[in-house]
Amino acid sequence: MKKIIKKIKIQKIIGGKANPSPPIGPILGSSGVNIMDFCKKYNSKTKNSHGENCPVIITVYEDKSFDFLIKKPPVSVLLLKNIKEKKGSSESNRSKIGKISMDEIKIIAKNKMEDMNCFSIQSAISMILGTARSMGIEI
Repeated sequence: MKKIIKKIKIQKIIGGKANPSPPIGPILGSSGVNIMDFCKKYNSKTKNSHGENCPVIITVYEDKSFDFLIKKPPVSVLLLKNIKEKKGSSESNRSKIGKISMDEIKIIAKNKMEDMNCFSIQSAISMILGTARSMGIEI
């Protein structure tokens, strides 16, 4: 078994559009990973998620090889996409930017469940409700 040197998480990376420019290039270059090889593999795996934010966790091994795990987009991105807005409210307690139904929240919770740090669908829903409230989205 290969020895793990480092685990890297890159949050803001667009599916199908990975390139060696920042933030990807400097992070992977400092770990000794072949940047173009990563970009090609990532783009081929995320070609169906073109234009979506797809965070990735990269595991770098002792021999400079790597594996990566693509996560689902963040809950905030899924909520904004659902209400067709670009960003959340700056004053979430005063001005609301949109409305979302509980059925839509349940769908998001089911899709995002494997990436969330919870075991029941109810706790995933409550986490998503909290995110929606802090973004100024009515339920």
